[in-house]
Amino acid sequence: MAVSLLTLTLLSTALLLTLVLPSKGAMASRNLTFTVLNNCPYPVWPAIQPNKGYSVPEKSGFFLPSLTHHSFHAPSTTWSGRIWGRTRCSYNRRSDQFTCATGDCGGSLQCGGLGGKPPVTLAQFSLHNGVNDSSSYGVSLVDGFNVPMTVTPHEGKGFCPVVGCQANMLAFCPPKLHVRQRRGGSVVACMSGCQAFGTDKLCCRNRYNSRATCRPSFLSHIFKKACPSTFTYAHDTPSLVGDCASPSELKVIFCP
Repeated sequence: MAVSLLTLTLLSTALLLTLVLPSKGAMASRNLTFTVLNNCPYPVWPAIQPNKGYSVPEKSGFFLPSLTHHSFHAPSTTWSGRIWGRTRCSYNRRSDQFTCATGDCGGSLQCGGLGGKPPVTLAQFSLHNGVNDSSSYGVSLVDGFNVPMTVTPHEGKGFCPVVGCQANMLAFCPPKLHVRQRRGGSVVACMSGCQAFGTDKLCCRNRYNSRATCRPSFLSHIFKKACPSTFTYAHDTPSLVGDCASPSELKVIFCP
């Protein structure tokens, strides 16, 4: 069967474009970067926990001195997980134990997929979703607070707000929610009502585990007033939750 020169030319051009130009989703996935910045006047040990079935970036934990940053490529395929900051960490050579006053993940610099011990401020992510390569993100105080944190996207399209908690909740934390590194020491974290009292109502468990029955409490209102764009109880709906198409970078900033 004869094939015209025009047809061959069009086929050759299409093939060349296919080989040279990656799809929009692939290009965005490859370029997405996490940058973790520590603006606090003290060191922070960031930690990463993937949701079940996803890869572990950056060996899941590292050291970040004050006024420094660390960047790394996000997984290039669909990924979800969380990032938090550990504070007041130390290493005991005799016991070979790495421990943190807040956010500890089991005695190691690299968490190996383990979560942080509450109370802890959490940044939550769901990356590379759908044809628009959407990245959803938010900051949660459901498990309490240990350090101010925001998430800032760059060069995305759609709804790409800065979200999180800039306030130092340790200054507003009620005494009954205080966590101290040692008896009589300074306050290092603020518990959630669930962690402090453990009731089904405050923890949104059993008959309270639905949007209709899980309601904000007086204690969650304290967090919400200071940080309205955060999750403050299990079925909360924050004023801002990012759903950003093809951002080039997501910045997690401690002490913004």
